[in-house]
Order: sequence, then C-alpha cells, then structure tokens
Amino acid sequence: MFAKVIIEYSVKKLDKTFIYEVDEKDKDIIKVGMKVAVPFGNKEIFGFVLELIDNVEVSYNLKKIKKIVDPELVLNSELLQIADYLQNLTLCTKITALQTLLPSSLKAKKQEHDYTFYETIVKLNPLINILESKLAKQKYPQQLKIIELLEDKKEILKKDISSSSLNTLIKNNIVIVEKRIKYRLNNNSTLNTSFKLTSLQEKVFEEVKRNLNNFKTYLLYGITGSGKTIVYIELIKEVLKRGKTALMLVPEILLTTQIIKRFYDVFGSDVAILHSALSAGEKHDEYLKIFRGEVKVVIGTRSAIFAPLTNIGLIIIDEEHSLNYKQDNNPKYHAKDIALFRAKYHNVPLILGSATPSLESMARASKGRYDLLTLDERVNGAILPTITVVDMLPEIKSRNNILSALLKNKIANCLKKKEQIILLLNRRGYATFINCSNCGFTYKCPNCDITLTYHASSNNLICHYCGYIKKKEKLCPNCQEEALNYYGLGTEKLEEYIKEIFPKIKIVRMDQDTTTKKGSYEKFIQDFQNEKYDMLIGTQMVSKGLDFPKVTLVGIINADTSLNIPDFRSSENTFQLFTQTSGRSGRSNLPGEVVIQTFNPHNYVLNYVKNNDYKSFFLTEMQIRRKLKYPPYYYLIGLKVIGKDYSKTLNEAQKVKDYISQKIAKDTICLGPTTALILKYNNLYRFQIIIKYKYDSKIKDVLKEVNELFAFNKDIFIDIDVNPSRL
Repeated sequence: MFAKVIIEYSVKKLDKTFIYEVDEKDKDIIKVGMKVAVPFGNKEIFGFVLELIDNVEVSYNLKKIKKIVDPELVLNSELLQIADYLQNLTLCTKITALQTLLPSSLKAKKQEHDYTFYETIVKLNPLINILESKLAKQKYPQQLKIIELLEDKKEILKKDISSSSLNTLIKNNIVIVEKRIKYRLNNNSTLNTSFKLTSLQEKVFEEVKRNLNNFKTYLLYGITGSGKTIVYIELIKEVLKRGKTALMLVPEILLTTQIIKRFYDVFGSDVAILHSALSAGEKHDEYLKIFRGEVKVVIGTRSAIFAPLTNIGLIIIDEEHSLNYKQDNNPKYHAKDIALFRAKYHNVPLILGSATPSLESMARASKGRYDLLTLDERVNGAILPTITVVDMLPEIKSRNNILSALLKNKIANCLKKKEQIILLLNRRGYATFINCSNCGFTYKCPNCDITLTYHASSNNLICHYCGYIKKKEKLCPNCQEEALNYYGLGTEKLEEYIKEIFPKIKIVRMDQDTTTKKGSYEKFIQDFQNEKYDMLIGTQMVSKGLDFPKVTLVGIINADTSLNIPDFRSSENTFQLFTQTSGRSGRSNLPGEVVIQTFNPHNYVLNYVKNNDYKSFFLTEMQIRRKLKYPPYYYLIGLKVIGKDYSKTLNEAQKVKDYISQKIAKDTICLGPTTALILKYNNLYRFQIIIKYKYDSKIKDVLKEVNELFAFNKDIFIDIDVNPSRL
C-alpha cells in the first residue's frame, strides 16, 4: 500500500503530493486525512495523506511513512472538500488550505509542546474489599479518613488530598491514580431558555423553520435593537431538537463576550467557542470538543467557519457586512463563501444577518437569489435614536477643535442624569504623526512608506502596518531643536482631552492598545455594563453588537476619516460603521441621541445615516457602482506584484499586466499597474493590477499560469486576492 502525501512546506514549487510506502503495521490504521511524519531529504517533516493506492510505477525505492501522528484526528471528507474549494477559490497552495482548517496545535508541523491538559484524580480500587481495607487501617486515622472520603465522593483531585497517607494507600493498591483530559474552558451557567418572540420575530422564525431541511440563503435585514439574536437562539433550539448542530459567526472577538454569555445561559455546556483571543491550549481544547462531537453549538469569529462540526442543521453569519469576515493574508478567503459551501453540502439554510447589509447581499436579495427577511422595529417599544450632524468648520473658529459645543453639552447632561456615553474615534494612538516646525522633519517608518503614529502612554512611535517601534525623543533627531508638534487625533488624546473638560468622569478606552491583555475585553464590557464607567471611548470595535441599556448618547468624532479613504467601498463602510455605532444608543426605554461631527455636513452618506435610510443609500450607491463597474455589477480581482527592487518590480508588474491582457476575455477589464495604497510595506515595493469582469471562464486559469510563472522566482512575489474587501 502507498500513500500520496502533501507536505508541510507551503512554497509554490512543492505544491504537489509525494508518494510514500505505508509500513505493514500501519496498513489497517492509515486513512485519508490523517497527519503523518515522513522523511524528506535528510529531515523528518509532516504532512497529510490525501490518497491511498495499491500500486505505483516508479524506478526507484520509495521511502516509508515514519509514523501516524494521531490516529484519532482525521480530516473527514467534508473538510478535505473544503480545502479543495479553498484552494480553487483563493489560488493558494493545497497545504496552505489544509493548514487553515486547523488550530496551530494540530497543524502539520513539528510540535514542541503537548497542548493536552490533564488533571490527576484518585479513587478507590474497585477490585479491593472496602470493608476489609477500613478494618486494616483502624490504626491509621489519616488513611482511614481518605478511604471514607473516597467512598463518599467516588473520586477526588490528587492535588486536593496530597499527603504521605495517600501515597501509602496508592503503594498498597487500595487507591488508584488516573490521568484524565481536562478542558481549560468550562461553562457552569444556569440554563434560562424563556424568550417570547414578537410577531415580526415569530414570522421570521416560522419561515426559516419551514426550510430547515433545505439549502436556502436568507438575508435577515433587522435594524439595530430589533432582536436578531433572539431569533437565532430560537432557531438553534429547533435545530438541536432535531438532533443536528449549529454554527454561528460573529465578526469581532468583542461581540463574543455578550453573545457567548447569552448562548451559555441557553445551551450550557453544549457550546464551544473559537476566536483568536483564546490561548493555543484553549483553541486546542475547543477544537477537540467539536471534533469529538461533545458540543452541538459553535460560536466564533472568521476561522470558526472551519469548525469540524458534523450533521450541521443551520449556519448563521451575524453582522454579515463586516470586512472582518475576509482574511487579509493567504489564503484570502471570505467566510461567507465557505459558509455557502457548507450550507449546500449539508442541505441546510444559511442566515446572513445585519442592520446594514452589504450591497452585494442586498442586490442578491433584490434579484431573488437570497430570500429577504425583515425586522424593522426595535423590541420592547424602543425607538431609533435622534441623529444630529454638526458642521465642525464654525466650531473650529470657536476653538472647539475636538468636541463641538453641542456634544459637550449633551455629555454634561448625560452625566447629570447618570446615563452613559459611547464615543467612536476610528483611530488609535495619541497623534497621527509628529512634525518638527523648525526643519520639517517627520517621523516615518524605515520599512514602510507611512508616518509613525505616536502613542503617549508608552512614549512610542509605532507603524500600524509592520509593527516597527521607536522611542520618541524630546528633541528633533534632525535639527536637535525642541520643536516637535503633534498632529491628528487618536483615542488616547481624546481620552486625555475629555478628562480635562470633565475631571470627575470615569472613562474606559477600548482599542488595540488597551485590549491586548487576556480577558481585558470581557472585563471592560462587564464593568461598563455594571456602570463602573460613565463613558466608553473606542475604535470601530465598539460599533457592533453591544447592548447597554443606560447608553443614551453616542458621539462620532471626526466622521471624515473613513469617508476620505481612497477605496470604492469607503461610502458603504462609513454608512455601516455610523449606523451600527448609532444603534448602540437608546436600546431600552430611555430615548437615545447621536452626534456626528464632520467637515462635510452635506455629504449624502451622512444624510442617509441621519435619516436611518438604508434603502435610499443602497439605491444611490448602486448607481455609482454601476457607472464605475464595481461590485455587485462586476467581480474584482486584486493582484499585487511585490519585490525588493522598485524598478525591477515595476517592470515585472507591467509584464504581468500585458500577459493577462492578452489572455482574458474581450469584455474583461485589466487596469494598472499602479502603486498600491501603501507602496512600500516591510521593505517590499508593491504594484497593483485590478481585474474587473462579469463572466470570464479563462480568468482563473490565467491567474494560475501567472502563479506558476513566478513559482521559482526568488525576487518577485505574486499576491492574488479574489473579490478583495478593499483595494
């Protein structure tokens, strides 16, 4: 017997299977999908078995598989098909697709650490006579006490009764010791399953319930506060009643905090969670819980779409519009595509939920490709907040540089009424850049073509792209004058400014700088929920899914930041971000208000946000997309040609563009090469080619050819992004 094995190296030139002989002792054990150790050159490396064959025709002696790494862990047929689909979709290597399915502890690579966590328990040996043992230990009260304790408790953690008396009992075989696998995350919530659906929620529930045994894609358009999560919970309950499992994705780790609490309360220990804030050991445990069929509900962020659930009955993607569902590094997949694949595979519904659906999803719903479901009322009679757009130009003249007079007054009123405030500023740090007024020097990243952001709390200048860090000096490093000025506004500076105006205010700031410590998300959310803070300041992580009854005011600072990003989705992303953030206000019986500060008060996007008018925004933006030939009217592919030498990379980029232009269909548009938004990134120059097409049967084959042409090129790297979330 022989096995075709894909090895752990993800380089393009090794993107093929290698044939190994299966040892006689492993012939009855080995299966397709198993992880194995194999010799490669003079090394032992790892890979996955993709095919088993009886005969091969080769003129040389084949090497044998050294060992099966874990006979229990096998990638099933569905997961292997997902890997094939992922490879074809993103044009990545096969091993990259397979590794993406697994947590780091289970990938095909040498593992230096055993991620399995054990607890040691002691219990009475069932083969001994307890009465005789107790009589024999009358003279040894400590040993007798342990026997009686174990007789009562059945088993106890060894660490809880560790003593010389216990060791004697173990030595005499009266007590036996067992090591048992223990999961790091355990839920002990009290189950609470009582929810009463509104008439609108009931209508949505019944529609999906009727089709739980059919593949359908539903777009659930529900305004903020309309109770989409309750509908999800009731549908999952129904799925579990039918003996099936459910998978639900949320876009932010932050969102899992409140949602997981709700799901734990309903489904208890039937829930597993998967997201990047878990430790490697926790991910290992949660993955194995799912793999072993010990849970029926999985909640997680993007990568949870690969959870090894079997017998799936429903897949849900909440906040489906979020860009977080698209992976930025290889393989550049979108979770929605994998969800569609799995829903078809299991012949079950996929629900895409959002208060601000992506244009592509709403366009498909408009054409009948998705079934549209609507929740257009907030639960418990709550109403949408009143939104005011403030022109900051006259405010600047009145020296209200950061907060308008209106927003200051509203904050003061909220504090008097002991209500809470959320402020959104989608830029972390203290200052966007530092410039010397004497010589014009500006701190820039030596690796990337951008300025460094100043973080006052650490006195560091940081590149938010490659992670380069430099301490800020007091004097200008160029002219040695004390003339450094801070420009731009970040969450740190905003927090400092508000504390100056409202000295007694209690503020919690949530951004990447304050939430790096494990558990910090949960603590901040819980503390704000418990009203330990008056104000929450944050980046876009505070915009979605959070539900705080006492929040009655939301302020959006510097609305123009997201509007002015040079990307075809900037208007859509801005509308979604502001509408979602506004939806955090007035979610209970207290009326909510929103203040949006801008230098472009007449911008059409802001006016649609102000009027909570998604439909008009959708129609306007679709007209623009049609004229400019962008999604959903055209598909997009972004291709970057990357290299260390500027001229050589540009020259190769032009060759790539010319090659593609000759091969593609006549109505396919190939633009470029142009410099990427960030030309120099991590000491590599990047040139971009954009392909727009409606239908082109040749396009994937052409891109595969381009990939193969550069597979052995050490100087130039090709990066392909099918349906990019941003250009």
